[in-house]
Amino acid sequence: MRIEIRFAGFGGQGIIKSGIITAAAACLYAQKNAVQTQSYGPESRGGACKSEVVISEEEIDFPKVVEPDILIVMSQHAYNEYAENVKQGGTIIMDPDMIPHEKDLKNVNVFRVPATQIAEGMQRKIVANIVMLGAFVAVTGLLDKNALTEAIKANIPRGTEELNLNAFEKGYEYAKNLLKS
Repeated sequence: MRIEIRFAGFGGQGIIKSGIITAAAACLYAQKNAVQTQSYGPESRGGACKSEVVISEEEIDFPKVVEPDILIVMSQHAYNEYAENVKQGGTIIMDPDMIPHEKDLKNVNVFRVPATQIAEGMQRKIVANIVMLGAFVAVTGLLDKNALTEAIKANIPRGTEELNLNAFEKGYEYAKNLLKS
């Protein structure tokens, strides 16, 4: 089993941190093999960026994402760039407030999670990426919820645990409700 995940958006959204947390959850708390790679533009904020994670039960001999099973996307530019590359039968988790123009994609499961809006409702737009991680766990079931919460706690600044875990839970619950409807 090799699962390829691509997080994409723009600098300042926590895209790279999301990949780091996901890979840590897989390796350290779920006893799977994982690699994480990243790329970003020269701008510190606002430029395109992506973080890719490969998770497998077996050894990983090629660390790059070729055809993602899962795309978590938080900007129109990233959506335009990567949405059509998702594997047939794959999953896209997108923030519809950040992606007003969607493509007519076939054979892909699309989940719309207003992560930025949810984070703004918490008075902290900066945790939108953590909202998306909650949705990712709920939608895919790829990693255990506890593995992600432990990885979040290990990879965020001290003193922000409650805020981040609350954001994770809000994303998780939102996506669970999407699955019910």
